[in-house]
Amino acid sequence: MAKRPLERGMNRARRQRRWAAVAVALVIVAAGVAYFAYRAAADLPGTKTPDQGNRHVQNAESHEPYNTDPPTSGPHLPYIAPWGVHTRPIQLELQVHNLEDGGVVVQYNCECPELAEQLKKIVQGYDKHVILAPYLSMNTRIALTAWTRIDTFDDFDERRIRRFINAYRGIDHHR
Repeated sequence: MAKRPLERGMNRARRQRRWAAVAVALVIVAAGVAYFAYRAAADLPGTKTPDQGNRHVQNAESHEPYNTDPPTSGPHLPYIAPWGVHTRPIQLELQVHNLEDGGVVVQYNCECPELAEQLKKIVQGYDKHVILAPYLSMNTRIALTAWTRIDTFDDFDERRIRRFINAYRGIDHHR
């Protein structure tokens, strides 16, 4: 038996309302995802820097200058420095490979044993992917670097340092 025109019209209206409700729900979900993605990116610690690539160079090979000091990406040696605490500066091209491998480098620029000890206690709390080393040509006392991220400041701030390390440690950047 054929449906009457009134029933067909009511079913069409129900389907249209259902599709309209689904469309509104999808727009709301998409807006929510976009908002939280924006907030996540906006809340990342440090400053985002342009990616200079990940080309391997040999020791003493000249290359284009880094766009940050200390560097956050770019040409680097084909091996990494040991994770952990260092008492001497680490070659820039070596630092960059550690960053590419998911490392965070914490560096300080001062004759300041108390600051070095505070930083050492933080770094020793991580089993790998974090390095502490002096870096004597920086303009600030403390620099935190990860792949394409940098944060520089003068006063010790444990919360700021841990937040940076926890945000970027262990994220591999090989292409």
